[in-house]
Amino acid sequence: MADSEKDSLEKISKIKQNSSKGVTEILDVFGKAQKFKAEALQKNEEMMTKAASDLEKLEINLAKNKELSTASRDKLNEEIKTARIQIKQKYDELKARISEHLH
Repeated sequence: MADSEKDSLEKISKIKQNSSKGVTEILDVFGKAQKFKAEALQKNEEMMTKAASDLEKLEINLAKNKELSTASRDKLNEEIKTARIQIKQKYDELKARISEHLH
């Protein structure tokens, strides 16, 4: 019986070690997921900032361009406005998806 008890205690110890190892692996994966989430949110923010900056520069250049007719300038400004709205929607959608995915 002593051997049986010893074997059982060793098995219990092995199970506990495996469980601890599993917890460590899961925490590592969770940490990586949190890091990826932060990186994705940062890239999304950078995309939004760059797009807004690029559209603003384009608007300034259009305002300075003397060769464009008023109708062309109005049409292009409307397109810029539409682009801003679409980019903001994509930004908001991505931000929501990233945030909800890893909560």
